[in-house]
Amino acid sequence: MTGKSVLITGGGSGIGEGIATVLVGLGAKVTIVGRTADRLTAVQERLDLDAPAGAGAHAHAADVTDEDQVVAAVAAATRFGGGLDGVVACAGGSETIGPLTQMDSEAWKRTVDLNVNGTMFTLKHSARELVRAGGGSFVAISSIAASNTHRWFGAYGVTKSAVDHMVALAADELGPSRVRVNGIRPGLIRTDLVTAVLDDPQLTEDYRVSTPIPRIGEVQDIGHLAAFLLGEGSTWITGQVINVDGGQMLRRGPDFSSMLEPLFGADGLRGVVATEESPAAAQA
Repeated sequence: MTGKSVLITGGGSGIGEGIATVLVGLGAKVTIVGRTADRLTAVQERLDLDAPAGAGAHAHAADVTDEDQVVAAVAAATRFGGGLDGVVACAGGSETIGPLTQMDSEAWKRTVDLNVNGTMFTLKHSARELVRAGGGSFVAISSIAASNTHRWFGAYGVTKSAVDHMVALAADELGPSRVRVNGIRPGLIRTDLVTAVLDDPQLTEDYRVSTPIPRIGEVQDIGHLAAFLLGEGSTWITGQVINVDGGQMLRRGPDFSSMLEPLFGADGLRGVVATEESPAAAQA
């Protein structure tokens, strides 16, 4: 990755920060993008502290759901790196959890906006730079929730499935311009976002029995695959979405009923919704 210029959305925390750490360590110039400027600055300072000669980080605050802000972020990365060689679309998340029949529709829309539209805006504008440069690599961060059903995860798995199809579509369209597009589906990765899962012995055990390699994933596991897909060793690989999940895709998604049944009830988890007209429906 020496001398490569890479844009990473969602680079201020979690998997995005882990990818940035790996890439800078391998010699890249990385522009990290996120919504919280103070957090980005702190990550940038840490990355620069350990960066090899010629490598480093640049922080640029932006919301990927705002297309104009994405345009500005791509321009900032191009200036900082003296061009653009690669992109990692990692910004994502979810505001929805629980049964579909009780879903907060506005939270659903915001999750779709972040995961689908945010990835599309990033692809749309960064791919233009990659095409102008004569080629490059775009990596989208998906989720095992796109390949294995995760009951009660709301919009998250649905939107990550959309990201997977976006990868295939873009790879097909951009291949003639030597732009490769691939995706990574992380499994359970140790980040602040999954603290509640790791603190729940029942859930942790459920993940263990449904994962052939019985350990929790680390952000470096994702970072090393991202580095491969961005680098020179993968120049004939495109349109692929690769699970990095300890083999969990071979078995099943997690069972969150122990966490969610106290909130929604056993009937609620199977779709029963009480109404004022028929309060007994919850007992159906």
